Amino acid sequence: MSPEVVGFSILLIGVSLVIAKLIRLKFNIFSKFFLPSSVIAGLLLLVLGPEVTGQLLTRAFGLDGFDFGIFTEGVIDVMATMPGLLINVIFASLFLGKTIPRLKDIWITAGPQVSFGQTVAWGQYVFGLLITMAILVPLFNANPMSGALIEIAFEGGHGTSAGLADTFAELGFEEGADLALGLATIGVVSGVIFGVMLINWGVRKNKTNYLKDPKDFDEAQLRGIVDIEDRQASGVLTTSPQSIEPLALHVGIIAIAILLGKGILELLILLENATWGAGDGMTIVGYMPLFPLAMLGGVIVQIVLDKFDSYHLVDRDMINRLQGLALDFLIVSAIATLSLRVIGANIGIFLILALTGIAWNLLAFIFLAPRMIPKNWFERGIGDFGQSMGMTAAGLMLIRIVDAEQDTRALEAFGYKQLMFEPFVGGGIMTAISVPLIFQFGPFPIFIFTLIIMIIWLLVGLLYFGKKDAKEIR
Repeated sequence: MSPEVVGFSILLIGVSLVIAKLIRLKFNIFSKFFLPSSVIAGLLLLVLGPEVTGQLLTRAFGLDGFDFGIFTEGVIDVMATMPGLLINVIFASLFLGKTIPRLKDIWITAGPQVSFGQTVAWGQYVFGLLITMAILVPLFNANPMSGALIEIAFEGGHGTSAGLADTFAELGFEEGADLALGLATIGVVSGVIFGVMLINWGVRKNKTNYLKDPKDFDEAQLRGIVDIEDRQASGVLTTSPQSIEPLALHVGIIAIAILLGKGILELLILLENATWGAGDGMTIVGYMPLFPLAMLGGVIVQIVLDKFDSYHLVDRDMINRLQGLALDFLIVSAIATLSLRVIGANIGIFLILALTGIAWNLLAFIFLAPRMIPKNWFERGIGDFGQSMGMTAAGLMLIRIVDAEQDTRALEAFGYKQLMFEPFVGGGIMTAISVPLIFQFGPFPIFIFTLIIMIIWLLVGLLYFGKKDAKEIR
């Protein structure tokens, strides 16, 4: 894998994103459903790669030299490697540039959404494992680890699915990564489509408090263009470029967070090898990817910055842009290297898991959110619905549609919620170790464990927050 191939692959992804944005502007169907340009670009490269064009040219027309479509093997290898690297950037950036608030403040503001979001996330394990044990294993001879795929793909998204590829491979479930990426794509697309449908339903049924007319979806929103008069700076310069380029400084801060996470992971592996994992003992940390610990590294870095950085060198908007860049490149490369043959060979498993995940998320939003979130349940719950379908950005987008002026504090609560959500599920510790846990203990004990956790969060939402008067929730 030469540096030239790596550089060309990055250029190719950049060009594909520009083409995808032009496609989104030109064809209203993509704008209507707010389909991200990164997904369009990934699908475009997937069609041009070995899974579609390569198969057509070699099998249908018998041409030689097109096994990888219009690309080379090196380009495909680079794209297949990128998601596992970029996911660390995304998670290391989650809390950088944010003041870590007190747990009490988080609980008061975002408690209802924490309980709802946790219920949905753990429910994805519960119903995924249940459907796997009851149907997929006996009828399709599926791998029991399939029970974790709904949460990994829907709550975790493309980044988490791609980041766990090595873990799947080490545990003998190589097809798990492709199934998870396919499910993540289904989750993003269906999340946007069903999210917009739910918003229209909410408007018609007077369940929204501020969005009263479907015409509020203006042309700029549909096309994903910010009006000239509404455009804001994407970040501020915290240092003079003469001393250090601010963007380079922020990249360096993210790098420190990732390296801290790497150090923590290596120490945990040493601890495991010296204790419960010695000899033929149980291995869990050894199968754990880096990204959740990169997130912990980011928290440590931010705590240090809060205490010692009197110059406020880290700008959150700049971090957001770097995080968004990594996410777009990750989604494009992950979808572009998706194995359609693996999905085709496991189509029954794939469809059942996809339908189960979508049905649970929809039912949870419609029936549980109103009973767990006492104030502005639609505006607050729709963000959690979007995130539970595979993309935090989709949740943010849906919140901005229904609460453009931030009257409900849904955006603030959604942000606070991540501090009590992301460390555990949606790409956190449980997401990272769920597959190794099922491998070590089997699906039934993990089903019981996740069921208990889901019930606890469900009761907290229904009996604690659900019983509170809306005035008590600030």
